[in-house]
Amino acid sequence: MNKVLYSFVLYILCSTLIYAQSTNITVELKDKHSTPIVGATTYFETSKTGALTDINGVATLENVSLGEQILTIYSIGFDTIIDTIQVTSSTPIQKYTMHESNVELEGVTIQTTRSTRTIKNIPTRVEFIGGEELGEKALMNAANISMVLRESTGIQIQQTSLSSVNSSIRIQGLDGRYTQILKDGFPLFGGFSGGLSINQIPPLDLQQFEIIKGSASTLYGAGAIAGLVNLISKTPTHEPKLDIQLAQTHVGGSTANVFFSKKKEKIGYTLYGSGHYQNVYDPNNDDFSNLPQTKTISFNPKLFYYPSKKEIFWLGLNGTFDQREGGDVIAIKKGNNGIHQYIEENTSTRLSTQVSYQNKIDTIQSFQVKGSVSYFDRELTTPNILFSGEQLDIFSEANYSIHKRKTDWIFGGNFYNNSFTERDNLTPRNQTNTTFGGFMNNITDLSNKFILESGFRADYVPNWGVFPLPRISLLWKTNKNLSSRLGGGLGYKIPDIFTEEAATINFNNILPIDANSLDAERSYGANIDFNYANNLSKNIRFSINQLFYLTSIDNALLLSQQSNENYVFGNADGIVLSRGAETNIKFSYNDFRWFLNYAHTNTTLNYLPDNPQKTLTPKHQAGSVLMYENEKWRIGYEVYYTGSQRLSSGQATPDFFTMGLLVQKHFKWGSPYINFENFTDRKQSKFSPETLPPHQNPQFSEIYAPTDGFVFTAGIIINPFGMEHHHEH
Repeated sequence: MNKVLYSFVLYILCSTLIYAQSTNITVELKDKHSTPIVGATTYFETSKTGALTDINGVATLENVSLGEQILTIYSIGFDTIIDTIQVTSSTPIQKYTMHESNVELEGVTIQTTRSTRTIKNIPTRVEFIGGEELGEKALMNAANISMVLRESTGIQIQQTSLSSVNSSIRIQGLDGRYTQILKDGFPLFGGFSGGLSINQIPPLDLQQFEIIKGSASTLYGAGAIAGLVNLISKTPTHEPKLDIQLAQTHVGGSTANVFFSKKKEKIGYTLYGSGHYQNVYDPNNDDFSNLPQTKTISFNPKLFYYPSKKEIFWLGLNGTFDQREGGDVIAIKKGNNGIHQYIEENTSTRLSTQVSYQNKIDTIQSFQVKGSVSYFDRELTTPNILFSGEQLDIFSEANYSIHKRKTDWIFGGNFYNNSFTERDNLTPRNQTNTTFGGFMNNITDLSNKFILESGFRADYVPNWGVFPLPRISLLWKTNKNLSSRLGGGLGYKIPDIFTEEAATINFNNILPIDANSLDAERSYGANIDFNYANNLSKNIRFSINQLFYLTSIDNALLLSQQSNENYVFGNADGIVLSRGAETNIKFSYNDFRWFLNYAHTNTTLNYLPDNPQKTLTPKHQAGSVLMYENEKWRIGYEVYYTGSQRLSSGQATPDFFTMGLLVQKHFKWGSPYINFENFTDRKQSKFSPETLPPHQNPQFSEIYAPTDGFVFTAGIIINPFGMEHHHEH
């Protein structure tokens, strides 16, 4: 009995001694913008102890031996950190700032494809904008996201109104109605609200952009014929984050953006607010505004709840209140007077809510349910036109996914209702479309070199029919430096009155959509790209991506004028064919980066004689961006070329160059900056008049070049917590 008692006491003492010789170490990783780094490897060689960082950039390494230890931290796209730590029983949290290396960010996880895979292992071609590039473009235009998209290869921001600066996104030469804009996977910016969306989405609370070019209807339903843009919001972290951006332009634009986030135990939240004021601006002295008088207020609070380590619930609210007044500058400032009569006013309100619940059932299974309600109200007035109405969108989705080592599956269903109600019209052009959809998607590793992605969606839309939407993509990884993607799929779009042609005439005298006389637009598309990346030397990194694509649209929606001056929609008797190529080249040398891009866009209207090029669609666009950035400075110089375009009259426009220069100084507390946008002052009025008489009821020319010219911006981004949380090893 004594021996047994002695052995038990000895075991307890030894166990206590062993436990006292080890402890747990917490490591927190962020990049230089204080964004958590997810999925980084942290490892103690002596203790053979490792862990991955979670969504907050935090890793806990258990049972680390006391004494001097070497900690290694590795994450794709960042320089490896090796640090010697004196481990004690009370070692504090180890905080590190990781810096981007001269390699591609192939470790980025893409959300738009609904997979947990990194970008290098997804067969669908996805363009990623985040970190450095997103921050740079936010400085160039603090008020909205237009600059981020305008300077992306193969994307054109087409302005549809000189007075209101309404714009749409054209991907690969196709109209804006063929592109879906999502935020965190929710459709919030289509239909009636689409024309103003780009100008009403501020950038400061966005973490990254994900762009799929070509048919993506299988993933997210109708409308993504040309592609989709998914805006990913920032999420809260344990340490508070506060960013304040103030910007002032020399043309009368003032912007203030504030973002704050915090997470504590099971509750987290993000708060975002933005205010923008633009004075009416007429750089041509022709009495008509090139920038309208604008007042915009936006807010976006989100609440996050984490019931367990496997569950995430969040609730968000978006609100935007926007008032624009453009046209005759004298009439705006002094009121109607003589020939100074023309004023175009846009007043809009956008409100939306989103809710999402995700449960990671185990290591391979997860379930998500989400929904949103979006309301948009707009009133457009000119001396002769009143167009007003409201749009209500209701969206819900449930999906179940399985992620195994070599294969991923996702199954889901969704409901979407879009309803537009017109006011102040004796024959209102109301329209309601309801969609019931089901989808499945699979990614399978066929071998070490081949990964196959296949998907299928079926949508049912009352009055329009059933739309089967298959898609397939193949990734071929030839070696570590060379890979290729080949993919294609089908798409569709339900007709509505909110097209670019209708927007240019302010929806005046347009007859309602007639489902009995129209067919839905249908498309098929395919693309192939080749990627090569290699280190030419220790400090020089080179990469190139070459894309070729083709998209064909049948039953394209056309607007034509009848003899009684009314406009009516019909289907084209022939196809719209878009094909082309995009080239993206990147050089990196220490703190220098040089980006080169070229887009060849050949979009022809094959329902017209001689298959002419689509109007306002340049065949040739190119760009060069040279960036220098280190811990203290960011300096960027860019040049963009836009080739000749065809006007509706058949006349060819002149080609032109624009140039920009950005200078930013980094401090721990923030970064002041100056930006010279289009400093060579290229604008359309130098080539041709933007307005035509009579003065009191002007006719506006088609817009093919910048209208505002040179814009100088001075601003500052303030990070009050930067000094407190900036910890480098």
